[in-house]
Amino acid sequence: MPEFIYKNKLYYNPVEFAMDRIGGTWKMPILWRLKDRVMRYSELKKDIPHITHKMLTSQLRQLEEEGFIHREVYPVVPPKVEYSITSRGERAIAIVETIRNYGIALMREFGVETEMTDEHRKA
Repeated sequence: MPEFIYKNKLYYNPVEFAMDRIGGTWKMPILWRLKDRVMRYSELKKDIPHITHKMLTSQLRQLEEEGFIHREVYPVVPPKVEYSITSRGERAIAIVETIRNYGIALMREFGVETEMTDEHRKA
């Protein structure tokens, strides 16, 4: 595949392009949590305890800008903001699930032990 430029960045293949959209430490875990329900910022922060406020805000903005999630602001006091997954985000869930399952299998192969059961593991 020939190289291409998107938003002033040079890409060499579609995998690199896709991973730039949903890759990294936090984007897939955010998408995974939004796959089944709408969540508020504070719920996401509580459910992903090791992410900083700055990083969560940044990742949510990027996912929204790229069309993977929707941000709904309600005109109430105090302000209420909810995040939900879009159809583009839903299409990414199959990829996230495949990577997640592969990660679980690799963890077992490498002897990584965890107290969580398979059904309770999160991306």
